[in-house]
Amino acid sequence: MKASYYHAIALCAYLSLFSLLMLWNTVLSPPEKLPVALLLIITVTPLLLVLRGFLKGNLKSCSWMAYISMPYFIHGSIEAYARTERLLPSLEVVFSLLLFLGASLYVRQSGKDAK
Repeated sequence: MKASYYHAIALCAYLSLFSLLMLWNTVLSPPEKLPVALLLIITVTPLLLVLRGFLKGNLKSCSWMAYISMPYFIHGSIEAYARTERLLPSLEVVFSLLLFLGASLYVRQSGKDAK
């Protein structure tokens, strides 16, 4: 498959994960003890760090995006195990895995295409 296919998968997963985190922390289940702004800074800022290069298809930024997606996988797994409501954490796990696989396969395929 073409590298652009994997990049499209990663971009869709990124937008889905970003939207899920924004909705989860503001509308669907706002925190009771922490300010919403602080929670958004903690959860969403890592996704924004390499966004510019990720959108351009920069290989180094895509590699970092794959690494950044793993804490979201861990968080979603723990939340799905600990909560009675499992839909939102399960979506976080799925989107973070799609982001990881899409970004990793994009970097891999781009390296093969360059040879």
